[in-house]
Amino acid sequence: MTLTEIIFILAGTCTVMLFGVKLICLVMVLAPKICYPLPESFMTSLGKWAVITGGSDGIGRAYAQELSKYGMNVVIISRNQEKLDRAARTIELATGVQVKVIAADFTKDNIYGHIMECIEGLDIGILVNNVGILPSQIPCRLLETADLEEMCNIVLPGMKERGRGAVLNVSSGIAKIPCPLYTLYAASKVFVERFSQGLQAEYRSKGIIIQTVAPFGVSTSMTFHQKPDLVTFSAEDFVRSSLKYLRAGDQTYGSITHTILGWIMQAIPTWVLRSEAFQDNFEEYVKERIRR
Repeated sequence: MTLTEIIFILAGTCTVMLFGVKLICLVMVLAPKICYPLPESFMTSLGKWAVITGGSDGIGRAYAQELSKYGMNVVIISRNQEKLDRAARTIELATGVQVKVIAADFTKDNIYGHIMECIEGLDIGILVNNVGILPSQIPCRLLETADLEEMCNIVLPGMKERGRGAVLNVSSGIAKIPCPLYTLYAASKVFVERFSQGLQAEYRSKGIIIQTVAPFGVSTSMTFHQKPDLVTFSAEDFVRSSLKYLRAGDQTYGSITHTILGWIMQAIPTWVLRSEAFQDNFEEYVKERIRR
């Protein structure tokens, strides 16, 4: 057998193994209830309260609503008092759980003492770090852009002491690929992923789940409330799906569709994503969608 034949055999074997692993991953994504079973009382076994940042609207509000259905009391934190009160009333009427609201602007540095006072003594089982800011909804280059993680420092010590808890850090699917025109936003989401991976390594032995949730299209105010379709979820549908993967590991796309989309996006050569032609066409595509 020649060296060339050996190389081709090894390459073929590696390819088959790679596709085999992808197939196994796909099967696991298709059957989260079987592969990652969550007992009915799993959420409340972590603690009586869930804390959700950016919880007055969009994905954050959907997390608050869904976790309340599991019997968890919720603390929602955002900067708009009116939206917070409206969300709290809706959740309380629908599920009967307790809802605490904290008005705080995460662009300021002096908010964390107030938050700590408001949640002191609560048996916090889940923290959802969802708050995020898109510098510009329309794609733009960095020089055209106008001019966190204290919550973990507040909540983690209690989880460590109790030996249970879960921290869900909401990232984005675009953290997996080069994303010109959303450079700052994408870079911040890469930080969220690395931050979560480091924390999980440090606190896995303490019984704490720390997971990055990386969706692609979700219909929220940040995405101009796009009409849900095959790849764009409503916030409620996405959160309901993503919680099924709470025990799926350090990272999840949160749904079957977004997992497959993530694989496709990562298969695109990076030179295509970085090309001037792609950037110009992508910018025009988003602007056209906004005009519609």
